Amino acid sequence: MSVPFIIDAHLDLAMNAIEWNRDLTRPLDEIRQREMHMKDRPDRGKGTVCLPELRKGNIGLVVATQLSRVAPYGSSSAGWHSPQQAWAMTQAQLAWYREMEALGEMVQIKDVDGLNAQVTLWENQMIPAEEKPVGYILSLEGMDSLVDISYLHKAYEYGLRAAGLSHFGPGRYAPGTKTEGPLSPAGIEMLKEMGRLNLILDITHLTDEGFNQAVTAYQGPVWASHHNVRAIVPNQRQLSDEQIKKLIDRGAVIGGMLDCWAMDIRFIDTISDPWQLNIRLENLVDHWDHICQLAGNSNHVAIGSDLDGIFGTEQSPWDMNSIADLQKFKDILIRRGYSTGDIENIFYKNWLRFLRAAWS
Repeated sequence: MSVPFIIDAHLDLAMNAIEWNRDLTRPLDEIRQREMHMKDRPDRGKGTVCLPELRKGNIGLVVATQLSRVAPYGSSSAGWHSPQQAWAMTQAQLAWYREMEALGEMVQIKDVDGLNAQVTLWENQMIPAEEKPVGYILSLEGMDSLVDISYLHKAYEYGLRAAGLSHFGPGRYAPGTKTEGPLSPAGIEMLKEMGRLNLILDITHLTDEGFNQAVTAYQGPVWASHHNVRAIVPNQRQLSDEQIKKLIDRGAVIGGMLDCWAMDIRFIDTISDPWQLNIRLENLVDHWDHICQLAGNSNHVAIGSDLDGIFGTEQSPWDMNSIADLQKFKDILIRRGYSTGDIENIFYKNWLRFLRAAWS
């Protein structure tokens, strides 16, 4: 098996470009050098994701987000103070994706024909990787920015194909990570409209109660774009065995994420060091193993790295310098007893099979 094709189902590319002011068309060393003396964010000078590194890692298709939260009055959560402001930020992020398309750096994937064409292009080894656009499927991480249901239709028209109801903290449509409680009435109505559009529901970040409501109520395609296992990291952000079994029954795929606090319960943001705790890429295979044992096969695990999700090398496995190092999983998985077919499933075939079924 040569360098495998990879699909990464969760990257916050536009957020990094617009809010972090990163020119993702540039080499990673240059982006880090620009940020070397900046102190406004913990990951300055430590980023791991840019378009050249995606190409270097043969990562030809990603699920790329729009992300913009609303912070309710009196809340300590970060976010915009109105849905209209949050919507405006998502539109700035959309404009960046369009600029990447204009440069030939990226191409939006919205249907099976586009999906198949992108995979065929990246499987053609006669064309150098630097000449291939990175494909992206547009996803909305948390729906706070949708002022009302009519905005979901606007988003669908410009290519939105997946969405999650919540993110961190309180949400207009559903509470998210580090909170509790059910979907809001508006969230239940939003689910119904998502079903009419056949959008992929991303259950990532939902509360346990919200998860159960959403999986029961939603009849369309469901995935968990970036989630690990609660049996290994016992907190609400990770999936319980019961939740995993429900997702398996729905034919869902679960993307493993590489944020150290989602890989090892000992890790504390901004305090712990991945090297001191010996958190390596292989730690994620423990999470994949757990899901594979529950499923009895490798058909429900894949990559949803979240590697640019407000952290860099300071909060990533210590044996990883950039997103191109996702290719290291090939040797790790071989050593752990995974077959060539299993590795292809995890690297791209599970996401590909899911998308073809969802969009057929």
